[in-house]
Amino acid sequence: MTKRIAFTGGSGKAGRHVVPWLRDKGYDILNLDLTPLECEGVSNLVTDITDGAQVFNALTSHFGMDGFEKGAPPKPVDAVVHFAAIPRVLIEPDDVTYRTNVLGTYAVIEAAMKLGIRKVVIASSETTYGVCFAEGDKDFHQFPLEEDYDIDPMDSYGLSKVCNEKTARAFAMRFGADIYALRIGNVIEPHEYDAFPGYVANPMSRKRNAWSYIDARDLGQIVHLCLEKDGLGFEVFNATNTTITADMPTREFLEKYAPNTPITRELEEFEAPLTNRKIRDVLGFVEEHNWRKYV
Repeated sequence: MTKRIAFTGGSGKAGRHVVPWLRDKGYDILNLDLTPLECEGVSNLVTDITDGAQVFNALTSHFGMDGFEKGAPPKPVDAVVHFAAIPRVLIEPDDVTYRTNVLGTYAVIEAAMKLGIRKVVIASSETTYGVCFAEGDKDFHQFPLEEDYDIDPMDSYGLSKVCNEKTARAFAMRFGADIYALRIGNVIEPHEYDAFPGYVANPMSRKRNAWSYIDARDLGQIVHLCLEKDGLGFEVFNATNTTITADMPTREFLEKYAPNTPITRELEEFEAPLTNRKIRDVLGFVEEHNWRKYV
């Protein structure tokens, strides 16, 4: 049976690639966003995710006019993918960023749980590792960056994502649900690979992203794998590509450009410092869009 998915924020940079990827896998998708997504076969409902009543209604809505032909009110969706957020600092004032992202995530997860929806995938962020939007030059505590890292952001956006992970964990424990938080790396769209030669030529320009990234299409695969994997409870996954954005092996690169940061385990030859080993081991992710194919 085709699963009915509510996808919040499907009109954003990541969502506009992930949504069609899921559609092509057979999911029936309702995009909840303030701006509709023009994507064949995908329905839209203008929704403010910080308004709990709107979210509750949206998760129990018909996807289109044809729903009225079935002769019964719609049931809740089967799963929720929650990407809607203010996507970084310096778009809105810090308090607005924090409030919107935290209240929005709470409203989405609470509505899902109380409607009996037991699969939610939320967008966390690489910014939880504390360097992306740090004041000044801050070193990571260790490499590789794995999901048990002591996350310590100092900015409103990263802090909102830490809070959202804690919210997800609390609801997953309380309701016995599967809620997976994706610490999404720097999202790269297909047309953006022309910037990579500059990244390689100026390595320190990528320190704040831990010399890592996620191709928007590979992110679609990751979300699909999360939707198909049941029974994990609350989990955090780094949602990044496998390969470091550098032209030398990872250990050699880090010893040269991050000499003060300890390396805590053996690294694969070109493993991204913000490692996706967990999603490869647990979900079976296989990178399809290695940046070297396009540069």
